Amino acid sequence: MAERVAIVTGAASGIGRAMAGGLLAAGYRVAAVDRDEEGLAALAPSLAVPADLAKQGACERAVEAVLARFGHIDILVNNAGIGQPSLRPEQRSDPIRFWQITQAQWQNFLAVNATAPLMMARAVAPRMMAAGKGRIVTVTTSLGTMMREGYMLYGASKAAAEAGAAVMAADLRGTGVTCNVLVPGGVTDTALVADYTAEERARMLRPEIMVTPLLWLVSDAAAAVTGRRFVAARWDSSLPAEEAAKAAGAPIAWTSLGTMPIEPTS
Repeated sequence: MAERVAIVTGAASGIGRAMAGGLLAAGYRVAAVDRDEEGLAALAPSLAVPADLAKQGACERAVEAVLARFGHIDILVNNAGIGQPSLRPEQRSDPIRFWQITQAQWQNFLAVNATAPLMMARAVAPRMMAAGKGRIVTVTTSLGTMMREGYMLYGASKAAAEAGAAVMAADLRGTGVTCNVLVPGGVTDTALVADYTAEERARMLRPEIMVTPLLWLVSDAAAAVTGRRFVAARWDSSLPAEEAAKAAGAPIAWTSLGTMPIEPTS
């Protein structure tokens, strides 16, 4: 794995830090992207790339920095995100209703949670396709969170990211580049959640649960797996990886919940 290069966005803390650390421990070269430079330094990645992905051109510059160092990119983990406690720490007890949202807030959440994954994938996909291989993994959120009252900013922007990942998987089919979604499966003990007691946090999912399914998704064993969403909390590490993936996986973007449109040629 020493020759394989992985980009992890939002790598300085929480889920991103756990996944970046897992990839490093497995022998991958990890380019860690985050606006928190101190957090990146503490992670000690193969390459630290300070960047605010909400800013125009930041994704392209981050990818260029990785290519300048390593010459190629094999894996992209879209994890960078912004949560509503950044606007209102007491979000759980006093949720932000949609009529309270400003246009600037909406645009910022879309920029980080939905546009950045697209721009990062757009920047790496041509080179991956030219190589005939590559992995794109996007971290979204649970379906319940996407539709929960008071979660317009976070839920809807993450829903956009998942729908975008589904389109990317379809566009990339047959190229050797896969695109999948990975979610924790519940409230996870990270800085994205606030207004919880220490006792409640102790019962939350740990960020490290993302590591095992991620390592399988980027391995050769998952080279043909694309257009799927995996729930880390349902991953049973006591099972062979393929069986665990089957139990924890489903079609990406809720296709099992609805019907596809009638096409004029059908």
